[in-house]
Amino acid sequence: MNIEQLLGKITDFCETLRLFLQRQEPALQDFSRRLLQITQQLHKNIPVRDKAFADEFNSYVKQLRAELDDLEPVWAQLRAQLRQVPDKDLTSDWALLAKGLNSRAKVVSVACDEFSTTYDIFIKHYKNFTAAKLHVWLLTSCQADICSLTGKVLFLARELARKTGQNRSLYER
Repeated sequence: MNIEQLLGKITDFCETLRLFLQRQEPALQDFSRRLLQITQQLHKNIPVRDKAFADEFNSYVKQLRAELDDLEPVWAQLRAQLRQVPDKDLTSDWALLAKGLNSRAKVVSVACDEFSTTYDIFIKHYKNFTAAKLHVWLLTSCQADICSLTGKVLFLARELARKTGQNRSLYER
């Protein structure tokens, strides 16, 4: 696999990760809204109407964990392949692709920040909720892994853009 194909695959991975995060945010917002309603009903001593919340939340978190576990090996493989490329081969010919990848990584970072904000709102509503057994620990683990994966993508993209910029010839500067 040449450098162009590899950078294309990493860019595609960034897009996959961004779409994954954008799919998760509305679902988590919905769970946050439902949890807020349940806590308000409990606070007012009203019978809880949303009986399926705990089961649906727990299955959502398990599905989120499974999808995230599927993304991790793909990233590890792409990163390992890129690290096998010698730095001298990362010439200015690839600078435009590297900058494009850097832009995609920043978009993934924004999607991660939005997901983290939604997660924080959910945790705020969950803080004193003990009426049902929810797998919030698994959601917390997923959120930490998402932030870690996004950080790795950002670091690799910045490093690649830096290396391609450093390997420019004197006449290109």
